[in-house]
Amino acid sequence: MNTNAVAWRKASRSSSNGGNCVELARINGAVAIRDSKNPHGPKLLITPQALRDLTQIIKNA
Repeated sequence: MNTNAVAWRKASRSSSNGGNCVELARINGAVAIRDSKNPHGPKLLITPQALRDLTQIIKNA
């Protein structure tokens, strides 16, 4: 999976000093997730529904 040419997005509430953030990108109908401090490190690829479910679980925690 080539993730160099995709548009990565960071949360609008993330600080501009490179804090602890994740970035998301849309890749072929899936969602890629990476650590903003390590953009060349591992990426997690999940379905949009799995991201919605994860977001809901985090909000309810």
